[in-house]
Amino acid sequence: MPRIGFPELIVILVIALVLFGPGKLPAMGKAVGEALKEFKKATGEIMGGNNTVVGTETNVEARVEAPMKAKAPDSKLEAKVEDIEREDVK
Repeated sequence: MPRIGFPELIVILVIALVLFGPGKLPAMGKAVGEALKEFKKATGEIMGGNNTVVGTETNVEARVEAPMKAKAPDSKLEAKVEDIEREDVK
């Protein structure tokens, strides 16, 4: 299989620039980079075993719960909710 050289790479980049425009090209590059990073991470987890997957799930849960705990509830909002609940009971 022939390798892609520098001239071929330039042609591909010019075609991508024409098709998608200069505004979308950086966002597409970022998306492709993140996809490759995620693919490498998943491949490493498969090769390394399931221990890293369990640790990752715990970290994700901690990141999701942290903002919820950090945000203090509004006391006025709680009072309004209680008033509405009392009206519904009556």
